[in-house]
Amino acid sequence: MRILRTSDGCDIRAARWEGGADTVLILQGRTEYIEKYDGIAADLVSRGFSVVTFDWRGQGGSTRPLNDPHIGHVDSFAEYQLDLDAALDLVTGRLHVIAHSMGGCIALRWLLRGGQAAAVAFSAPMWGIPLAGLMRPIANLVAGSSRLLARGHTIVPGISPMPYVLDAPFKGNILTTDPHNYARLQEDARSMPDRMVGGPSLGWLNAALIEMRELERHDSPDTPALAMIGTAERVVDKAAVTARMARWPGAGLHTVHGAEHEIMMERPRTRTAFLDAAERLFRP
Repeated sequence: MRILRTSDGCDIRAARWEGGADTVLILQGRTEYIEKYDGIAADLVSRGFSVVTFDWRGQGGSTRPLNDPHIGHVDSFAEYQLDLDAALDLVTGRLHVIAHSMGGCIALRWLLRGGQAAAVAFSAPMWGIPLAGLMRPIANLVAGSSRLLARGHTIVPGISPMPYVLDAPFKGNILTTDPHNYARLQEDARSMPDRMVGGPSLGWLNAALIEMRELERHDSPDTPALAMIGTAERVVDKAAVTARMARWPGAGLHTVHGAEHEIMMERPRTRTAFLDAAERLFRP
């Protein structure tokens, strides 16, 4: 493990596995941590890639900005770009990116601001949040008002400060249909409580909604890309992913019947299909 220092003074916990001349940079989702990707890193190393991943600020072993470490928080998604900039120092050779959920949102912004990657494979990218019907304006109102009400550091109402996997049984969970992977995530949460985070702050929700609205206004970059998403997806907005990939030149969208949000933590067949597709993209 390594500790990187961002330009604004945050400590970012990172790891690198040696496996080849080219590097795959894994951009994690919200609440995630390096150890969650040990198996994915090992698979990529076996395929001849070196691997780098790191914990975003506010989660894992990186700097927690709030007194309550269980609440995930940033004031602006621009802060995540500073974390990514710091992690690029660990990259060697050609850079390929695997970006999951929130990491997909951050990766798209990085590409739009001139980030150079040979190719990007997205897993259930967070380009929209499914806030149906009247919940959308309510969420925008609550989140957008949080700073004025000095409540930006408080957790989103109705969301638990506990790690999701300890708060939700396997049956009906929104992450994976694989019971073995779900049990492993639960064991991680019990054995590494200092790496865990619960629900997001109102400030995080506000920042996320602002970032996704702004990204929607931009054309897609010309970086080779693919995205994979499950038909049972309930964490991110499937329509936003479909719309973005439809206007991404040469990009491919893969759907997996019955899969939930965690494509790389799904059943072995799904996980392998994603990594196979990513490898074909990275080595055309």
